Amino acid sequence: MNEDTKEIISIVLLIFLPIFLFFASFLIGRYPISPVDVVNTILCPIFPQLEVSSTITTIVFEIRLPRIIAAIVVGAALAMAGAAFQSIFKNPLVSSDLLGVSNGAGFGAALAIILSGSNAVIQIFAFIFGLISVSITYLISRAYKAGGILILVLSGVAISAFFNALISAIKFIADPDDKLPEIVYWLMGSLASVTMDKLLMILIPIIIGFVILLALRWHMNLLAMGDEEAQSLGLNPSRVRLLIIMGCTLLTSAAVSVSGVIGWIGLVIPHMTRMVVGPDNRILIPASLSFGASFLLLIDNISRAVISIEIPIGILTAIIGVPIFLYLLKKGYSEWS
Repeated sequence: MNEDTKEIISIVLLIFLPIFLFFASFLIGRYPISPVDVVNTILCPIFPQLEVSSTITTIVFEIRLPRIIAAIVVGAALAMAGAAFQSIFKNPLVSSDLLGVSNGAGFGAALAIILSGSNAVIQIFAFIFGLISVSITYLISRAYKAGGILILVLSGVAISAFFNALISAIKFIADPDDKLPEIVYWLMGSLASVTMDKLLMILIPIIIGFVILLALRWHMNLLAMGDEEAQSLGLNPSRVRLLIIMGCTLLTSAAVSVSGVIGWIGLVIPHMTRMVVGPDNRILIPASLSFGASFLLLIDNISRAVISIEIPIGILTAIIGVPIFLYLLKKGYSEWS
């Protein structure tokens, strides 16, 4: 198989895999729905003459559609952020929660739960504290002017550990019969309670994050060459890196606020995508969007169909992601060495 054929197959896969999984996901669930019913239900607002039962309409539009869209958005956001971070930090072990955003969001959600906040309050707290954690990380790194990227990464590790400790403190004082199970379940990650209202709340930060990363993806190639080379080509490395971090933070914080903490996507998917399309960020970033969306859609379908009760999605991403990551790391390590 020549290179042109591989490239065509990769492009077709990137375009049609998420589309296929999008429609296939409507068929999976406790209530069986035929492909014809799914198509008729989706087209019914355009062609009112199509006959569809109210039960199927409710399942498709109010239960499965928000969940499917959430899986696409969250998977794409985490994968793109992970790919961008791996590129600008030049480290294969970097993921989308490198700078503490996931634990910050987790603390915000846990705090809102223990304060008996509504679902909207929990989501807002998670999003805001995700932004706060990364802001603290960046401000700490700026205090060490000679530290550069290393201090930024180490600051992220420290802030992540700090917020993780705060989460543990909240779980310690939470009511074990009421609040604690809710906190634990949120931290395991799930799309079961996603609604269109929740998705609309993250629409603006998600769009801004996508636009930033897609617009700056060719700058990531220059940053991967080193700051001196980037400066010689007229790029301001610090400013561009800050913009990319802002985009990744918006994407990750918004995604986590909807789904809870879902690990491994921001680490595994960029490696998988890099092996298919190569390291060029002009292609890698949009390709990560496609693979991330497809991967989380597939995992979510498994989580709600494999046994009679739904498995928290964060558990499955870890169980499936670890062996995939080890395999990909073995095959693709030469790209980073």
